[in-house]
Amino acid sequence: MMKISVIGTGKTGGKVVEMLGEHLLHTFDATNPPTVDALQESDAVIIFVPGDAVPDLMPIVLESGTPAAWGSTGNEWPDDLDKQVKEASTRWVLATNFSLGMNIIRKSIEAISVGSNILKNPSYHIHEVHHVHKKDAPSGTALSWKEWLNKEVKVTSAREGDVNGIHELKVRTATEEITLKHEALDRALFAEGAIWAAEQLINQEELADGVYAFGQLFDRVTGLS
Repeated sequence: MMKISVIGTGKTGGKVVEMLGEHLLHTFDATNPPTVDALQESDAVIIFVPGDAVPDLMPIVLESGTPAAWGSTGNEWPDDLDKQVKEASTRWVLATNFSLGMNIIRKSIEAISVGSNILKNPSYHIHEVHHVHKKDAPSGTALSWKEWLNKEVKVTSAREGDVNGIHELKVRTATEEITLKHEALDRALFAEGAIWAAEQLINQEELADGVYAFGQLFDRVTGLS
């Protein structure tokens, strides 16, 4: 039976722990840090920690050689990360947002980017809203939207209450406006996506070692490209 460990038991990591049920092996946090030996007992590890905790965790996860699904934002990954993961003979997936539905949004934004080329003087605005405890702004997801759009775009942020995550793209001309919106109704959706990604790392034996974006796994399974 598949056994998965979790590093980070906050808002989203706690949901992962709850949803894994009998597949949960170990949980780790700041008071109970992971060890190489413990991680090596796992088929995969799911990691939801703040960006400033990533540099200390990376060497441990790499040394363990355990497949890892990272949901951390607000950090800069090293340029040679793929090389490091390959040298560790393992596979990692990185995501700014583990919503499976967000990959449908990605495809929609890519279509908007191409289609809006025929519009007259379009302007673009991405706005994101998250809970007041989220440290990074704009969110990693908003930055991904900006990358997918590949246009000059205004990005704004707000921090309100306990909002799970709202992202909205507006494309506006003098005569029309297009709005694309994604709202996370429950953090369980991020846990579901992270568990799904970890399962892909474990079960897709034909996957080569290295680093994958969450969208690459989604495209591989759905056949979208």
